[in-house]
Amino acid sequence: MSQRKEIRRALISVYDKSGLVELTSALSAAGVEILSTGSTAKTIASAGIKVTEVSSYTGFPEIMGGRVKTLHPRIHSGILADQENPYHMRQIAEHDIEPFDLVVINLYPFEATIASGGDFAECIEQIDIGGPSMLRGAAKNHGSVAVISQPTQYAHVIDAMSKGGFTGQERKELALQVFRTTAQYDLAIANWLGENGESVLPHWFGKVWTQKNELRYGENPHQAAAIYADTGAASGLVGAKQLHGKEMSFNNYTDADAAWRAAHDHQEPCVAIIKHANPCGIAIASTISAAHKAAHECDSVSAFGGVVAANREVDAEMALTLSEIFTEVVIAPSYSLDALEILQRKPSIRILQCDSSTIARQELRPVSGGMLIQETDLLDAPGDESRNWTQVSGPSISQELMNDLAFAWKAVRAVKSNGILLAKGGASVGIGMGQVNRVDSAKLAVTRAGERVEGSVAASDAFFPFADGLEILLAAGVVAIVQPGGSVRDEEVISAAKVRNIPMFFTGTRHFSHA
Repeated sequence: MSQRKEIRRALISVYDKSGLVELTSALSAAGVEILSTGSTAKTIASAGIKVTEVSSYTGFPEIMGGRVKTLHPRIHSGILADQENPYHMRQIAEHDIEPFDLVVINLYPFEATIASGGDFAECIEQIDIGGPSMLRGAAKNHGSVAVISQPTQYAHVIDAMSKGGFTGQERKELALQVFRTTAQYDLAIANWLGENGESVLPHWFGKVWTQKNELRYGENPHQAAAIYADTGAASGLVGAKQLHGKEMSFNNYTDADAAWRAAHDHQEPCVAIIKHANPCGIAIASTISAAHKAAHECDSVSAFGGVVAANREVDAEMALTLSEIFTEVVIAPSYSLDALEILQRKPSIRILQCDSSTIARQELRPVSGGMLIQETDLLDAPGDESRNWTQVSGPSISQELMNDLAFAWKAVRAVKSNGILLAKGGASVGIGMGQVNRVDSAKLAVTRAGERVEGSVAASDAFFPFADGLEILLAAGVVAIVQPGGSVRDEEVISAAKVRNIPMFFTGTRHFSHA
């Protein structure tokens, strides 16, 4: 596998012409015979480099606007001939066919065409046929042929030529990259065609994840872990730029993802503080520093060692307050220069800058033997939060109180079930999460709120199955409730609210979160 194989003859057909002239200049200088197609051949020839057009070699012209140009036995036989097999070599010699040692192909930009909003016909035309055929043929025959599928690999070609060619192991690695490339290409086409005729939950789909980085360990030190990028998605958290601090851990990523989503559930300046995938505090305000202060006050004990996400630029005022609190990660779309200088004084804090707030349409959760897929739990558009609510008890309320209810209903989405969130003045003041019954969640929220429960509103991520959980909140001083409704005992719960003349609203939608 370590013996190098000389490159004497190359086939080149590329859509992306970047680096092409430099590559072919090096090949020509090394005495390599170059065959090429259409526009690729013209680019090479215009640089004064000797090239043979495929159509003159095959004796068959390009037809149908280039749909057929390399699909010819003289091309594919030269690609597929096992040069260590005397029978193969005799057969191609009988037909005056010479083998290729190097195949350089990159594909039509199908995914880029989809992303640009191309119409159906335009996208169909960008489905490459000859390119994948040549790539797969050369990759199958990597014992004889080196195959290049990305312009970023051209430097590798030039380096290999200077050493006498590619080794067998190098050709095998190049072949592996080809099969990964064509697999991703085919998945993109299949998924796109499925999307044009199926719902958000297709009968079949595939994804490709590429390892971005190995992590020190997983949730616990004995578990290996790595982070992967979804090649078909927006960059998101995986593409965030780390500006400072220790490397991210598995748990840092899971908490940062939860915090980032929670902060972007709100249109106003918002800060979410997450610990073990649950919020310690969420708040909105007129400024990001005020939102951070209010979020931290919700549960300053639990916020120690938490992850902080802001949906606006972090300013110096927020950074100064944050620098006085032990924080694992802070993530925001940007940082002022002063804020960055303040935060970087802390050697361990991980500072992430993330430009994307895109929320995936689907959530995937592995289970034994398969995968659960669901539509992402998206919130109402701004201004629509309470439009479809039904008031089932109590008097009419002020706009200020309704704003708090709308905030609480948005914020409780980030809480693991069973979830109860108490809010006042656009900030959470007490959160009960992850309990096996709603009574315990209500008790926990009230306990954490302490005196702040008086005059607060409450949101429940799902209905109250009995009146007991609701009564705990009302006895503590909660003045308004929002919940999905839908229990067989709704009337019992409504009666408990009516007895105290407390406004209660049913949303008709719940926000369970179990993962």
